[in-house]
Amino acid sequence: MLELYQFELSQYSEKVRFILDYKGLDYKKIEVAPGVGQLELLRLSGQTKVPVLKDGETIIADSTEIALYLDRKYPEKPLLPTDPVRRGQCLLLEEWADESIGLKGRVALIGALNQNPSFRASLLPRDTPSLLRNLVSAAPGQVFDLLGAGVGFGGDAVKEALRGLHQDLEALTLILQHQPYLIGDEPTLADLAVAGLSLIIKIPAGNYLNLPSNLLGKGIPGLADNSLYSPFFDWRDRLYSQFRRSDLPSSPPPTGASPTAIAIE
Repeated sequence: MLELYQFELSQYSEKVRFILDYKGLDYKKIEVAPGVGQLELLRLSGQTKVPVLKDGETIIADSTEIALYLDRKYPEKPLLPTDPVRRGQCLLLEEWADESIGLKGRVALIGALNQNPSFRASLLPRDTPSLLRNLVSAAPGQVFDLLGAGVGFGGDAVKEALRGLHQDLEALTLILQHQPYLIGDEPTLADLAVAGLSLIIKIPAGNYLNLPSNLLGKGIPGLADNSLYSPFFDWRDRLYSQFRRSDLPSSPPPTGASPTAIAIE
């Protein structure tokens, strides 16, 4: 069986899960724990980011490389159009989604954590001690802004990411007003990438992810709850209902993991 080394809230892991479900492939999710889990990823793939796919003796890192591998190895329900123009459009949109929705969404999430204490606490693991959960909730937003600024995720970066995401969601909404999918009448890699990568902008409400129920249907304020983008999220939810399977149980992370922050692609 295919094994997906992943992080449940990683939008790039969700992109791969969407592709696996669309193709009807059976797979086991292996949640990567900080520290020990990353060492296992390093041993397997030479790097420590998720997602990583293991198919027998074959190891593939990077969500796009995984997608292209799966399309070559398991050609049923192809991800790429055969028409050269549409194939090129699909590849461009997929790359754009990775670099725009994926990266800007991560920065905007930092801003949401800054502004919303309850949202911040809700993202903590379920077994987080109540004392730590309360400290995270009570911490001033400026603390998270300062921490984010150290890695390029400060207030100005968040504002720029939000501006870009508003434009992205407006563009996607306009495109999807007159066609069922981004490249025409059939779903492609572009659709699955956009749908999966939008995970951290607005978490789907259905039983697709192994997350606390209070997170389902929630997202980044000003984006997830903006009525102008409702057609986009309605479209995305239809893709979920059509192609995404209900949640598969994750393998528990190894015990004894050190408190190293996990790197997410």
